[in-house]
Amino acid sequence: DLSGVWVPTSTTLPSDPSYTPAFKKLYDERKANQGKDDPEKFCLPNGAVRVNPLPYKIVQGPKMIALLWEGNTHSYRRFFLDGRKPNLDVEPESWTGLSNGKWEGDTLVVDTVGFNDKSWLDSTGKPHSDAMHLVERYKRPDLGHLNVELTIDDAKAFTKPYSFTRTFTLAPTWELQEYV
Repeated sequence: DLSGVWVPTSTTLPSDPSYTPAFKKLYDERKANQGKDDPEKFCLPNGAVRVNPLPYKIVQGPKMIALLWEGNTHSYRRFFLDGRKPNLDVEPESWTGLSNGKWEGDTLVVDTVGFNDKSWLDSTGKPHSDAMHLVERYKRPDLGHLNVELTIDDAKAFTKPYSFTRTFTLAPTWELQEYV
């Protein structure tokens, strides 16, 4: 059971992806302008990869898991567990993508496609393309922690897949607050 309020232990990415020349140029431009065009500054969604230091809440049901953000205005993610395939005809390019999940033992594996290219992977401006494919593996190594292994495959933006792990700490007495 992944339900609960979770706080990230870090919001930065451990390294830079191995970018293609065009996306390396875009990343360098974003760093040089010091985040002037950061979508988060315009109250746009953070996407599926970027995190901020505010809490997250996981609500788990038998057919769907919802991931809610306190600090990402009007955003949430849904992980469908009923085997449905993403309907890219209805929602071809979203900020958070279309996610399907399945259990492999005690690990939730979430496969997400259907992204637009507007979100940043972190606050430094790391870009991705609309071809991004994200696979996450959610696992609780103990009662108070949640590890999420992320692998991003994006042939337009990266020369090879980019993988890293995030850790979240359970905050059992917290509840999400209104974020304005």
